[in-house]
Amino acid sequence: MTTTPQRLFIDGEWTEPADGHYEVVDPATEETVGLAPEASRAQVYEAASAARDAFATWSRTRPEERAAILDRAADLMQRDFLANAELAQAESGATTATARGMQVAVGAARFRRYAKGALEPVEEAIPPQINEAGPMGRAGIFGALAGRRPVGVVTCITSYNNPWANPAGKVAPALAMGNTVVVKPAPQDPLSVYRMAGALAEAGVPAGVVNVVSGSAPGVGEAAVDSPDVDMVSFTGSTAVGQRIAEVCGRSMKRQLMELGGKGAAVVLDDADLDSAVAGIGTTFSFYSGQICTAPTRVLVQRAVHDALIEKLAAYAGYLTVGDPTAKGTVVGPVISAAHRDRVESYVELGRKEGARVVTGGERPDPTGRGFYVAPTLLADCTNDMRVVREEIFGPVVVVVPFDDEEEGIALANDSDYGLIDYVWSGDVARAFRVARRLRAGGVGVNTIGRNMEAPFGGFKRSGVGRDVGSYALHAYSEVQSIVWPG
Repeated sequence: MTTTPQRLFIDGEWTEPADGHYEVVDPATEETVGLAPEASRAQVYEAASAARDAFATWSRTRPEERAAILDRAADLMQRDFLANAELAQAESGATTATARGMQVAVGAARFRRYAKGALEPVEEAIPPQINEAGPMGRAGIFGALAGRRPVGVVTCITSYNNPWANPAGKVAPALAMGNTVVVKPAPQDPLSVYRMAGALAEAGVPAGVVNVVSGSAPGVGEAAVDSPDVDMVSFTGSTAVGQRIAEVCGRSMKRQLMELGGKGAAVVLDDADLDSAVAGIGTTFSFYSGQICTAPTRVLVQRAVHDALIEKLAAYAGYLTVGDPTAKGTVVGPVISAAHRDRVESYVELGRKEGARVVTGGERPDPTGRGFYVAPTLLADCTNDMRVVREEIFGPVVVVVPFDDEEEGIALANDSDYGLIDYVWSGDVARAFRVARRLRAGGVGVNTIGRNMEAPFGGFKRSGVGRDVGSYALHAYSEVQSIVWPG
């Protein structure tokens, strides 16, 4: 798809990679999309050093100037919208609607949001305090303010499931707050992130403020984390990798924002609108082919409606067209790689061995003769101790566990290592909110899988550390400083 090998973006220059290139593969066709650069450890350190040098000036630029650059970058992303979406689709295997509407469009929208975010107040007054005379000095009235200051150099390590929205959600608020960044894209689909860097360069971002380094080997990400010039790491990915990053960050007290795994519980109560619940749960089958940490993959359903929900979910899965993501009517595209397809399939087989019943799916579809496809799969007769219920599968697989009463449903939902986003379906809104407030998750959807994009996003337990989205992202990429003075 792209004939010219991609170069790294370091200190405002397109730079030849020291360690050559590797192939980026289209998960739908298994053809080569393009050649991505393989950075050396020294080049990653060079990128971090460039970001460190650029920080002093960028952090002091007027908010209006930062806002203008972010806005221009969004304009340029929109100008090349169709080409950007085509590349994102080829790299990630997303359907056309997803590549356009949820990847590139959301990426550009996030740059626009944080262009406005750059103009948000960063200081707030704290009520004066009257201090009596004592060891700390004379009596007086002391004023104070709290101000948000940029952290410094931020390494942004992004996920493969959305090569536009995920990087934009890190880079744009980080830049808006006056930080500089080193972006390490997911190895499976880095080319879109270089397009984003190109838009920022054309928009006038100063040299060193944005740097992009990629690689298929773990060493590139490791260097982007352990560089002494890096002050903060923002990571989206698996809990296991996040734990290793956190250990490295802990040695030098680097700040962290961790968006990790999920095993979202969908609590379906006996008074729920089952069609609404099925439409929400069914997005696990279709949206990114289940490769999304917020998916309602773990269905906990009250026994009175258990059989009816199973029947409706099976019917829903049966309507979904699996195949070429560029074809009109396709709902379920491929997963990202052959290795990941094999991993998802191994979980389905594990479920069988654990005693789960495969209601639908479970066999490898072959819609085109090539590509990494997994059939939408529904596993019933599950118990909470099964690995398929407890571990993140990250594919179009839904597991169903019955419960008897509300208390048991809440207990099952909370009996998980994860706590990113859970869901509650009930015809009684007061009941749904009562349950939602007791769920140990960073977010809860009540009768919806929709999101408010100003609401904080992040997880409890092993699903992450910190919150972003909306103004919370600006807070995440800043330190809080207090200034006190005598009145």
